[in-house]
Amino acid sequence: MTKGTFKRVVEVGRVVYVDRGEGEGKLAVIVDIIDHNRALIDCPTTGVPRHSHSYRRLTLTDFVLKEFPRSGGSPIVRKYFEKENILEKWNKTAWAKKLENRKKKSALTDFDRFKSLKLKKQHRYLVNLEEAKLRKQQKA
Repeated sequence: MTKGTFKRVVEVGRVVYVDRGEGEGKLAVIVDIIDHNRALIDCPTTGVPRHSHSYRRLTLTDFVLKEFPRSGGSPIVRKYFEKENILEKWNKTAWAKKLENRKKKSALTDFDRFKSLKLKKQHRYLVNLEEAKLRKQQKA
């Protein structure tokens, strides 16, 4: 068997991250595949209404709802989504943490950015000081 280059495929039950459009920045589930360009997505748990969305504006995640029925209604989506604890799993991923850090960083004020800069300089100074001590010990 040959291995494909793609690890994630568009399928019913696949959890997606909405990049742009309605429900931006939230998770949703592919409920049905409309054609080669669009899918029907829904997720009442995260607040994404049921609507058609372009694949170009979605990013596929590693999560898939097992045995998810095609064209399942919103209550079914909610049931499977909560049964698999998708939000908890998502919040543990590096991807979600990175997005959260970006959001926090963009909300910083000028003074917060200044304090962060000063702390980084202090940290760098201490690290360089310790590194110099270790180098000196190695030479001796």
